[in-house]
Amino acid sequence: MKQSVIINNIKQHLGIEQLNEMQQEVARTSASQMLLLSPTGSGKTVAFSIALLRTLTAPRGKVQAVVIAPARELVMQIAEVIRPIAVGFKTVACYGGHSMIDEACSLTSSVPDIIVATPGRLLDHLNRGNVDLVGVNALVLDEYDKALDLGFHDEMRKVVRPMRSLLLTVLTSATALDEMPSFVNFKSPKILDYTEKTEAPRHRMQVVNVESPVRDKLQSALDLLRSLPNGKVILFVNHRESASRVYDFLRKNRMPVGLYHGGLEQIDREKAIDLLNNGTTPILVSTDLASRGLDIDHVQAVVHYHMPPSPESWTHRNGRTARMGAEGTVYVITAEGENIPDYIDFDRGYVPSGESEDPIKSDISTLHFNAGKKEKISRGDVVGFMINKGGLESSQVGKIMVKDHCVLVAVPRNRADEVLTMLAPHKIKNKRVRITKIKV
Repeated sequence: MKQSVIINNIKQHLGIEQLNEMQQEVARTSASQMLLLSPTGSGKTVAFSIALLRTLTAPRGKVQAVVIAPARELVMQIAEVIRPIAVGFKTVACYGGHSMIDEACSLTSSVPDIIVATPGRLLDHLNRGNVDLVGVNALVLDEYDKALDLGFHDEMRKVVRPMRSLLLTVLTSATALDEMPSFVNFKSPKILDYTEKTEAPRHRMQVVNVESPVRDKLQSALDLLRSLPNGKVILFVNHRESASRVYDFLRKNRMPVGLYHGGLEQIDREKAIDLLNNGTTPILVSTDLASRGLDIDHVQAVVHYHMPPSPESWTHRNGRTARMGAEGTVYVITAEGENIPDYIDFDRGYVPSGESEDPIKSDISTLHFNAGKKEKISRGDVVGFMINKGGLESSQVGKIMVKDHCVLVAVPRNRADEVLTMLAPHKIKNKRVRITKIKV
């Protein structure tokens, strides 16, 4: 694929008019082995996609490129970047929690050119004979250090083993150079280290002190959220049980809140991120699972309900805000007698008033269609349907997320019930589709 075409597709389909310094350097680099080091939110996915897509020849009925990432959400994010710029090539995402039958069909009915996958799921397809990786020319191991930390060494080794004709190998990490996986035969890789070059995030660090570790900490979190201006906030806890407890408390107090942790079903995890992104639930209570590998825009504040367990956790949590040159605020809620690790520092203390001139709120509802890509429903179909049959103006149709077997559409909260009633008698693309409002 010609680089000029790739750059044009990035502008046209991703809306990126000017590549950043790191992306430009990757575009200039012809090395066959690269180590790309750059913080979360700096544009690594676009950068390695440029190098990966350059290796593609015309579709030829076999897999040409593979991207392996350690988390389901990261796989989905990468696929959503690559798919629109890999025009003319088929991209398939494979990950746990996704329908194995749908994936097998996508891999075998028309062999994809590009696969983005978690290590375990791709190995499962390999063992079942659903995919042949012998002809792969380009391999990207995204956040390889996290994959190793999570114990995916053996799975990645088995997946990479058949790839005998690699023309490009790229490893990426959000942190400094770490131990290299033994199965990657790096001889003299081109190292692109942007861990120090990237502009430091503009965080304001504030501490909220409370006297008791349980009830008063919950109340302090509520008071803090009620004090903040309207916008997206992620509140981090250390355990799933804590996430559920804080979520329940905030929900009972009528805060527009979502819940995200590894114990949830994949469909519920995806929905939580979708509803955060489209503004239906602008507050997310999460474990560290949300600290890396998620595409979440414009987070105005991060709240540490619990002390982060490591310097890396502190860094990655805070990296959810003040991204791409924006500003953000980090709050740490501390209880009496709680140890504050050396890697945590504050600019000043903060005492929540519990009131805000422009409080966090949701003016958005999300409608759920029980049909999606596999039923041949496209974003354009949904936009036309909402305008022509739902009585909305184009500016009132919010974010639309088209998934395999469903579509989520953001609409004004004060119009949601009316729109549902108007849509009920009609078919979309001659299909009778059940449409409901997601309860939050």
